[in-house]
Amino acid sequence: MTILTLGWKEWVSLPLLDLPALKVKVDTGAKTSALHAFDIEPFGAATRPLVRFGIHPIPDRPEREVFCSAKVIDRRSITSSNGEMEERYVIETPVNIAGYEWPIEISLSNRESMRFRMLLGRQALGEEVVVNPTESYLQPRLCYDLYKDASQRSAVRRSLRIGILTVEPDNYSNRRLVEAGEARDHVIEMIDTRRCYMNINSHTPEIYYDGKLLAHYDAIIPRIGASLTSYGMSVVRQFAMMGSYCVNPARSIGASRDKLYAHQLFARNKIGMPVTAFANSPKDTDDLINLVGGAPCVVKLLESTQGRGVVLAENKNAAESVVGAFRGLNANFLVQEFIAESKGADIRCFVIGGRVVAAMERCAGAGEFRSNLHRGGTARPIKISKEQREIAVKAARVLGLNVAGVDLLYSNDGPKVLEVNSSPGLEGIESVSGKDIAALIIGHIEKRARAISQVRPKVALVS
Repeated sequence: MTILTLGWKEWVSLPLLDLPALKVKVDTGAKTSALHAFDIEPFGAATRPLVRFGIHPIPDRPEREVFCSAKVIDRRSITSSNGEMEERYVIETPVNIAGYEWPIEISLSNRESMRFRMLLGRQALGEEVVVNPTESYLQPRLCYDLYKDASQRSAVRRSLRIGILTVEPDNYSNRRLVEAGEARDHVIEMIDTRRCYMNINSHTPEIYYDGKLLAHYDAIIPRIGASLTSYGMSVVRQFAMMGSYCVNPARSIGASRDKLYAHQLFARNKIGMPVTAFANSPKDTDDLINLVGGAPCVVKLLESTQGRGVVLAENKNAAESVVGAFRGLNANFLVQEFIAESKGADIRCFVIGGRVVAAMERCAGAGEFRSNLHRGGTARPIKISKEQREIAVKAARVLGLNVAGVDLLYSNDGPKVLEVNSSPGLEGIESVSGKDIAALIIGHIEKRARAISQVRPKVALVS
């Protein structure tokens, strides 16, 4: 029974490869179908091999690129039209013609010089498709304008290669990200930030790892420790220059780690925060303490994390001693107003892609003013107010962070931003909220790691 009659050239779509319109040559003389591909890269485990490749779907528009990935079902030696034998990856994916859809095998080969980006061989036609070699376009025509619509799609459907920049591959957060990524058919790889080194040149940006050139990553999740902030930012910038989507850009990581600069940005954008003061000269110590309302006050290192380097000075003498000690160590620090009414509690808002996806209230342990869970604090789920939600989202946006932990303090003047973490841990927020935060991060990456690029990425300054 004949379902379709095709001419010698037709329009098809490959929906799972994000290719909504391809002009193909129907060739019953060829056994296997072939698809144009460049930058062909195998990746994934040996038990589940995948291949990533790019395609220029519009012959006269080389700036239009689509990057695809698919499961490898075979590697075959195939004789090309010019008689040369070529070893090719073979994938299986559905083809759609006039609303009819069925799986076909396709070999990947560079067809840049060919008139048609795809060849539809007889193996893909089966017994229910008839070819009339004297006719063309017997089925409805598609249009390359479909790629404009495809570029607005909410998320990619291909397997992504995602790298996590970290020096602690076995910690809870990284394990959860791997689990969530693999559950959605992605390949997640740990990259030790310290073992990356870069080739800085004017042609092609490169990153090397243990003596080997790193392949392309669709996305990078930076989870860089405070001690590696400067070098880690350089590595993130290099990945961005190579075309990877970096969940948090280097400049945003730097802004969140520099607490003085972060608070300057908050002030400029009228975001509520504790009164903050900073000075360089020891002659200004008294005025510095008075600017934040006097003691008690908080003295905080600019690059403190998890409550380390944060001291509560309960009286003026203690404040002067702490300031003097920090200055004696040539440490950069700031002095902040102590919000007594917060009573040792704060709210951690987890922001992903411009919205708060979970929140918890953290309370300091006995004899402690810092509410960090690493300091023995306790946590419970909480429903935050509209005002708290809005200020958390605004703080993350001002710093340019797509994934952030925003810490808010209770105060008589409304919520105040204490700090914003660009590498927030997942263990506390997942256990308290019961939400799969790791899966939400992977979902955000799927929306942002676009399959379609209007212009091939070029070497340019990326902050």
